[in-house]
Amino acid sequence: MKTIDLNCDLGEGFGAWQMGNDEAMLELATSVNVACGFHAGDPDIMRRTVELAKARGVSIGAHPGYNDLRGFGRHPILGLKASEIENLVAYQIGALQAIATAAGHKVTHVKAHGALSNVACEDDMTAKAIAAGIRAVDPNLIFVVLANSKLVKAGEDANLPMVHEVFADRAYEDDGNLVSRKKPGAVLHDAKAIADRVVRMVQDGAVVSVTGKVIKMRTDTVCIHGDTPGAVEIARNLRDALKASGIQVAPFKRAA
Repeated sequence: MKTIDLNCDLGEGFGAWQMGNDEAMLELATSVNVACGFHAGDPDIMRRTVELAKARGVSIGAHPGYNDLRGFGRHPILGLKASEIENLVAYQIGALQAIATAAGHKVTHVKAHGALSNVACEDDMTAKAIAAGIRAVDPNLIFVVLANSKLVKAGEDANLPMVHEVFADRAYEDDGNLVSRKKPGAVLHDAKAIADRVVRMVQDGAVVSVTGKVIKMRTDTVCIHGDTPGAVEIARNLRDALKASGIQVAPFKRAA
């Protein structure tokens, strides 16, 4: 029986401002990526998210991004040196580790957020700096990487355990990168179409680009964005479709 993890980005509110329905998504996801205060999140939201995940037996990971609260981490911050990127990643991992320890939970993985991830998928320096930041904190942390991107090579070079990620609700370009959110159709919303698409991804080990090109991709975990409108319905439909297709939903294991 095939097994797949469902991951979700959570804890992405700030102060009195809330983003998404974290409690409902925690009933459906098997691992979550917690905002660490740079693109979203604050100590109180981080603590609440970690406690909710622990209560439901859901694994947690750090979700570091650029220091861009105004732009939700989706604006690239250019000109940063490798050491600066490494430090901002390490800083955010450490923040979540402290909160997790206080709550009696443990950080098991790291997944870069938004523009930081998008830049790293195509830029060797950024990808290597993220991997270096993770390794410097804990070489046993699992690096969640976009399948077929430069993050994969960076993780391999840093000798980090990795899982390869595909996206349920995002369109792909022919080169295997995600379609920019600036383009129409970049974010998918039809819950049934998304569920059917992901079942094929898992069964075939491939994604289909916006032009119909089939791109082979290792598929260990599927991301559903918690801030996508209708995220709960998308996640519920997806879990049901996977189950109906004989695919087990379970947290990813430490993969080589």
